[in-house]
Amino acid sequence: MIIKREVLYVFLLAVVQFIHIVDFVVMMPLGPMLMDELSLNPAQFGQLVSAYTFSAALSALALSPIADRYPRKNLLLIMMIGFILGTIFCGLSQSFSHLLFSRIVAGCFGGLLNTIVYSMVTDLVPYERRGKAMGILVSAFSAASILGIPLGLMLADSFSWQYSFYGIAAFSFLVLIASWRIFPLISILRTPSPWSRVLIESYELMKVPIYLKAYGFIFLVAVSVFLVIPFLAPYAVKNMGIANSELKYMYLLGGTVTLFSGRYLGILTDRLGALKVFQWAVLISTIPVVLFTQAGQTSLFHYLLLSTFFMVFVSGRMIPCMTLVSEVPRPADRGAFMGILNAVRSIGSGVATVVAGMMMTEDAELRILGFDHVGYLSLFVIFLTMIYALRLSRSMKCVAPIAGETVSD
Repeated sequence: MIIKREVLYVFLLAVVQFIHIVDFVVMMPLGPMLMDELSLNPAQFGQLVSAYTFSAALSALALSPIADRYPRKNLLLIMMIGFILGTIFCGLSQSFSHLLFSRIVAGCFGGLLNTIVYSMVTDLVPYERRGKAMGILVSAFSAASILGIPLGLMLADSFSWQYSFYGIAAFSFLVLIASWRIFPLISILRTPSPWSRVLIESYELMKVPIYLKAYGFIFLVAVSVFLVIPFLAPYAVKNMGIANSELKYMYLLGGTVTLFSGRYLGILTDRLGALKVFQWAVLISTIPVVLFTQAGQTSLFHYLLLSTFFMVFVSGRMIPCMTLVSEVPRPADRGAFMGILNAVRSIGSGVATVVAGMMMTEDAELRILGFDHVGYLSLFVIFLTMIYALRLSRSMKCVAPIAGETVSD
């Protein structure tokens, strides 16, 4: 009976993951519609995408001092209410400025759901069964590509882009009710540290040399990915001749393939080591980056092959990347370290999206110009991540096995 309740908890937490992931990533395939209907240029579209990641990063840093001061169920319900309101605001937006504000609101609340979900798994599932639970949560990312984005795009194609957000908000409301009824209210088991002590500990954590290298590494990896990913859909429609209604097939096919490729990359990472798999994945991922950012008019078949190749290796780099980084913190620092790491990754994603948008323009026929230059910059950052990964791996060998202290190399 206890295990059945755990399965229910984990499934519901995975659904929470699913909705906030869909809300974030659906902006990218909606790009062509938004750019046409709101008369956005690439820089403005980049700001819309990055607004979510920037606000999510800042709110995550703000939440970390209070995360252990209140029952997580209460925090989850509050964040979901704010997330639903922000998503409804997105659907009601009729201008760039209104949509930008709405994405900031959605990001403030939606970005925090990821942190709360993983914390609740720790509260609700014993350690001996937690690995399987984590695997179910991770599958929410693939489910977002296979189910969430295609359904969101179908609503946009049938009605308008606003209905993608209305659909997410409606489903999220049902999840909110289920969370209120199903999750138990777990009392805080320890006395929270004083505010002054929490801030001092967070500051000290950011000064550890090897932690700084890990933050720098994840920042560069996020930049290398998000220089290109947010603009794949607008570029496909405006430059490659792909119809808006055909974009959903890319996410359906790519998400399905990554379900299997991600598992295989995980097995390779365990067998060969995170550093080696990351370096090979980085080298292979340069091929789809070059092909996509240089592509012209093409058929839907070739577009699906290219985009799937892109999703498998460019997104797949995160598996060995996060495995490598997960070995950096001491056990006592792991929670706070991962919170800061996720914030840094969000900031890197936002910076990359803004920079890429500023590098591109549109010609008289509304084709995107400058995406090839964005690809060159992405390649440069990709090779920087290889150097940084090697330095980080060498620094990890300097970790003292007993004292648990780190030294810089």
